[in-house]
Amino acid sequence: MPIPRLIAFDLDDTLAPSKSAIAPRMGELLVALAERVEVAIISGGQLQQFQVQVVENLPAASPEVLTSLHLMPTCGTQYYRLSDAGIETVYAHRLTDDEKARALAAVEQEARRLGLWESETWGDILEDRGSQITFSALGQSAPLHAKVAWDPTGSKKNALREAVAARIPDLEVRSGGSTSVDITHRGIDKAYGMRQLSDQTGIALDDMLFVGDRLDPDGNDYPVLAMGVTCHAVEGWEDTATFLESLIPTLPVRV
Repeated sequence: MPIPRLIAFDLDDTLAPSKSAIAPRMGELLVALAERVEVAIISGGQLQQFQVQVVENLPAASPEVLTSLHLMPTCGTQYYRLSDAGIETVYAHRLTDDEKARALAAVEQEARRLGLWESETWGDILEDRGSQITFSALGQSAPLHAKVAWDPTGSKKNALREAVAARIPDLEVRSGGSTSVDITHRGIDKAYGMRQLSDQTGIALDDMLFVGDRLDPDGNDYPVLAMGVTCHAVEGWEDTATFLESLIPTLPVRV
């Protein structure tokens, strides 16, 4: 593809291990990349995860570089920009109280019916992220090894997704991270986030590149590939870092 004007990334297992801070190596690469192109992060996580995992671990950067960073939590239903003053809200499309209540009830009841409601967890199983309800089978703070072992094939969360979707057909229910199911307004996935990014920045989708670890048909990055955006598949943050170390030198620094 031609030199991209914007490069977007998944977060967990693409820029960092699940729910973990980015490594110093990755922080330096993201800043170097933002000196050359617009950089976006799109994930099902909430803004606090972006702050703890990424923003607080970036090396010092100029205001011009910071404004090149786009944060899109909950798959683009929320959009934030960085500045020297902090994090600024562009928009946040939140669920109504009724939608939240029905989503929370449906996912808990179906998880219990399917035997997927665990008694020993690391934090809350259900989380209200404003524009998204998230079910995390082992809790929001479960260690990576436990999450990997819980559902290695994805069959558990896929069964839960299908059961919950049948209960609340007016809302979008999709597989999220390794142990999570996310519920949002209809039509919300990472393709939605990319379209919003294009609308907000004026950068055409053809001029974007997306990097993610779940571009398989059952993965939560797949909608971006299916919509025709150029994608690069990785298998962990180290793979992403190696890719960026080869890509960044080919991109001109913006004056």
